[in-house]
Amino acid sequence: MNEPMNEPRTKDTVAVLGTGIMGRPMAANLLAAGFGVRAFNRSRDKAEPLAGQGAQVCDTPEEAVRGAAFVLTMLADGPTVEQVMKKAGSAARGGTVWLQMSTVGLDWTARLAKLAERDGLSFVDAPVLGTKQPAEEGKLVVLASGPEQLRHRCAPVFDAVGSRTMWVGPAGAGSRLKLVANAWVLALTNATAESVGLAEALGVDPKLFLEAIGGGSLDVPYAHLKGGAMIDRKFPLSFAVKHAAKDARLVLEAGNGKVDLASARAALAHLEAAVEAGYAEEDMAALYYGAR
Repeated sequence: MNEPMNEPRTKDTVAVLGTGIMGRPMAANLLAAGFGVRAFNRSRDKAEPLAGQGAQVCDTPEEAVRGAAFVLTMLADGPTVEQVMKKAGSAARGGTVWLQMSTVGLDWTARLAKLAERDGLSFVDAPVLGTKQPAEEGKLVVLASGPEQLRHRCAPVFDAVGSRTMWVGPAGAGSRLKLVANAWVLALTNATAESVGLAEALGVDPKLFLEAIGGGSLDVPYAHLKGGAMIDRKFPLSFAVKHAAKDARLVLEAGNGKVDLASARAALAHLEAAVEAGYAEEDMAALYYGAR
């Protein structure tokens, strides 16, 4: 007998705390995969569209997590995650798995793991690679770390939001790998901005730069994506300048005294200049304005 189309394929409920540019499409993909979803966002209007897709939109984090099998946090930074989970954690049932998927850095990951232990939650550190479009398409890469015995249990959730999951060790290992990847993304975005800016300063059509690297060993699709936005001066939001600056600071904090992260420092300087120029809410490609 075929399963009724209007019933979820699993009885598990996921409380999604944070339904912004990443959290909302992740919640939508969980709904599409048959999970029950309770959504909370500090600005309720950002969660409201999920109601039409079958989610229960909650007024408080306590309401969202009560009875949920999983709590998924996708919030701006460590302090925000802590603030929300200090309210939510006491309402969660024993055995609830906390999937901490925000990018918060090393110190905050350790601090949040202690908070989970205090509240009796199983903690999985699982930041993601990808921004708005991969989140919408369910093609994020999940960098999961935590107790090995939770791997099978978490797999359906991660499969709903991502195309690939890497389990990389104990909790904290995922965040370390995310910072390594972010250092590369920041350097690549900044280098693209500098090359586009230099081309323009020299009277060279910057599109020729992208054409020159196209198809060869120097080619990177990301350079065409961000470089094209810089050339056109159009920055459809995928990941905001202000959040990229936060991530750059986390990279620099993690590398302090261990390695010279000159590229990350340059990217942060340009991002901060872009914020000062009024581009904080634009896509991170707008660091182009900080490099000029």
